[in-house]
Amino acid sequence: MAFKGVDYYGIDDLFTDEEKMFRDAARQFLENEVEPLVVNAFDNEEPLNMEELAPKMGKLGMIGPQIPREYGGGGANHIQEGLLCQEVERVDGALRSFVEVQSGLVMYPIWQFGTEEQKRKWLPQIASGKKIGCFGLTEPNRGSDIAAMETVAKKGDGGWILNGSKEWISEASTADISVVYARTEDGVKAFLVPRGTEGFTQSFTDKKGAMRCGDVGTLALNDVKVPEENVLPGSTGLRHVFMCLNQARYGISWGAIGAAMSCYETALNYTKEREQFGALIASYQLVQQDLVDMLTEITKAQLLSYRLGRLLDAGKARHQQISMAKRNNVEMARMCARTARSLLGANGCSYDYPPIRHMGNIEAVYTYQGTHFIHTLILGRDITGIQAFTREL
Repeated sequence: MAFKGVDYYGIDDLFTDEEKMFRDAARQFLENEVEPLVVNAFDNEEPLNMEELAPKMGKLGMIGPQIPREYGGGGANHIQEGLLCQEVERVDGALRSFVEVQSGLVMYPIWQFGTEEQKRKWLPQIASGKKIGCFGLTEPNRGSDIAAMETVAKKGDGGWILNGSKEWISEASTADISVVYARTEDGVKAFLVPRGTEGFTQSFTDKKGAMRCGDVGTLALNDVKVPEENVLPGSTGLRHVFMCLNQARYGISWGAIGAAMSCYETALNYTKEREQFGALIASYQLVQQDLVDMLTEITKAQLLSYRLGRLLDAGKARHQQISMAKRNNVEMARMCARTARSLLGANGCSYDYPPIRHMGNIEAVYTYQGTHFIHTLILGRDITGIQAFTREL
C-alpha cells in the first residue's frame, strides 16, 4: 500500500507546490527502488549498495539538495531538505544517515570552508552520486567531548601528518573521500583524506543492533600524509564543527518524523485488521489511547520542524532551536517505535513489520549528533545562562 502521509493538522497546506513535488518524487523513488531491499539488508546486516543507488538519488537531487546549483547541488530550501529526510528515514534510518552525511557533513564543510578548487573537484561528484564521502569526527574515547579529541595533525614536509582513529563513522568502508577532523597547534582542522592514501585504513563494523542497512565503520590513521591543498582552510575551530553538526541535526529532526510516521501507520493498519476476543483490537480503549498519543506527538514534531525550517530559510534560526527539534523529535520517534512494536504483539518483533527496525535505528540516533542529554544541557544553558557540562570538584 502506497504511503499517503500523516497530516492531522493540514500541514501540507503550508508547503509550496515545489516543496511537495520534491517530496513526492523522493517518496516514489524510495518506495519503488529502495524499500523492497531494506528488510533483507537489515536482516543480514548487508549494507544497501550505495554505489548503485547514489547515482539514481543524485539524478533526483537527493544528495546535497541545499548546496548551490553551481556546485552540482539542488539549490533547494530547508523545507525541501527536511521533507527529503522525512521520506528517507521512513524507509530506513541508515539511508537518511547516508543522505545527511553526504549533504550536511561532507558537502557542507567543503562548500563553507573549502577552496574554490576543492569545491569544484568534490561537490559535483558527490552530488551526482559518483563519489561517496564520510565525516570523521567521533573517536573511541571521545564522543560528546570533541574538544578533547585524540587524533592529531602535525606539520610535515609539504603538508601534514595525521595519527589517530575514528569510529561509528557512516560510509566508513566505502567512502572515496573522508573529511577527517584532527587537533593541531592552532586548533581543530578538517582534512580531506582520499581512499587509498598510505597509512589510511577504512573498515566495516558488524554485529550492530542499529543502522544494519548502512555502512558504519572505523577510520584508522597511521602517519597519514596529507598535502596542504587537502586542508579545508576555513575549518579551524570547534565552532565550524558545530556548524556542520547542526546541518545534520536539522535533518534528523525531520527524519525522526518519518520513522514515527512509518510506525504509526503500521500500527493503525494492523489494529484495524487484527481481531482478538471477538473484536478488532482498534476498538479497545487502551489501543486507541496509544494511537492518539502517537498521532499527537507526531503532529507536534511536524510543527516544530516546519517552523525551524522556515527560520533557517530566513536566516533567523539559532542552534539551540535546532537542539530542541532534534531532542524532542527523536524522543518522540523512540516512543512511537516502542508503542507500535507493542501494539503488534509478537508480530512486532518480526522484520516483516518496520517498527522493530525503527526501534533499533532510533536508538542510534538518540545517541549520535549530540546525545539526548547533551541537547538538554545546550537548552538548559540557553534558558538559565549557566553551563552544566562540567563542574568544578
